[in-house]
Amino acid sequence: MTDRTPTRAEGEKILQAFIPRMGRRYAGGRNTDHGPGAHKAVSVLSPYIRRRLVLEADVVAAALAAHGPEDAEKFVQEVIWRGYFKGWMERRPQVWQSYRSGLEGDLTAIDRDRRLRRDVQRAVDGQTGLDCFDAWAAELVETGYLHNHARMWFASIWIFTLGLPWRLGADFFYRHLLDGDAASNTLGWRWVAGLHTRGKPYPADAQNIATFTAGRFTPRPSDLAEVTQGLEATEPEGLPPVQPLRPVTAPKPGRPTAL
Repeated sequence: MTDRTPTRAEGEKILQAFIPRMGRRYAGGRNTDHGPGAHKAVSVLSPYIRRRLVLEADVVAAALAAHGPEDAEKFVQEVIWRGYFKGWMERRPQVWQSYRSGLEGDLTAIDRDRRLRRDVQRAVDGQTGLDCFDAWAAELVETGYLHNHARMWFASIWIFTLGLPWRLGADFFYRHLLDGDAASNTLGWRWVAGLHTRGKPYPADAQNIATFTAGRFTPRPSDLAEVTQGLEATEPEGLPPVQPLRPVTAPKPGRPTAL
């Protein structure tokens, strides 16, 4: 990912090259993480979409035109997730505010707690001794990208096996991912922790990792924590109420806008 040129022309080039694989080939191969430099089953368009160099509408239109709604369904669903998370967060801004204030508390705790500081540093440096996790940490820092499946495994291991504060892991992702998005990243980590879909945490499973890394990693079941419950007890109040949509206001004549 680090050799990608951050321009619309490059994004369009990647889009056009991936169109033939947006159908059944994507649905069949999208879950396998082949490692750095080998992410051929996924589009790696997310950094361009994140920076608005390529638009979701254009990507979806290309997939539908080439493959039709049935064969392109899985690809289109993955493109739409980002927009769903943005809309969900916009209606519940308290979740972002809670994340920010909680992160400040976690960073303060690192300053006070030498053991926690050591354990977090080992994790972000890829020095935990768990081969798959350490490889993903290195790939993230070196390339700014991780396969979506690896992101879920990584977050689950960070939270449940290593027992580290989830917000520090989300912050690690947000600072390094080229496609880092406040809503998708925060809510993705909350989903793994069992806070977004309450009571349903995502467990990193040894056989699942072995299967969907094509045998690159074969952790033992004992290497990973058995996840029996999420972190919902840390937020006993549950999810916040949905806020009304913000009114749409037209730009004032003669006043400069971001566009």
